Amino acid sequence: MLTEAYGLADATLAKRRLTQLAAGLERTHPGAAASLREGLDETLTLQELGVTGALYRTLRSTNAIENLNGLVGRFVRNVRRWRDGRMLVRWIAAGLHEARRSFRRVRGHADLATLVCALDRRTLDTRKEVA
Repeated sequence: MLTEAYGLADATLAKRRLTQLAAGLERTHPGAAASLREGLDETLTLQELGVTGALYRTLRSTNAIENLNGLVGRFVRNVRRWRDGRMLVRWIAAGLHEARRSFRRVRGHADLATLVCALDRRTLDTRKEVA
């Protein structure tokens, strides 16, 4: 049911299914139910923005950022004494610079322009609400 819910293109329907799943888990697995409810709206952001296909499959996991963190971590692991925050920032920047060599094209990259437009619309809507 979890995979099915996240596979739906309609964020409202997906939220309803995930809420039902959390309710079903509440009695036997209250921790799992709480975890599911905790970030529910944030996990449905891609559906709300209309992201689908290969770009959705790429962005729905944290694999890319975890891979980047691992690459930077391997680069800075030999530093034994961090003097200050500026040194930390310099080493991380150097690690990112090195890591870029292993970057590959994002699957679904052709749809990134559509995602940017959806984000721009959301930003404008949020600004109008605040004003």
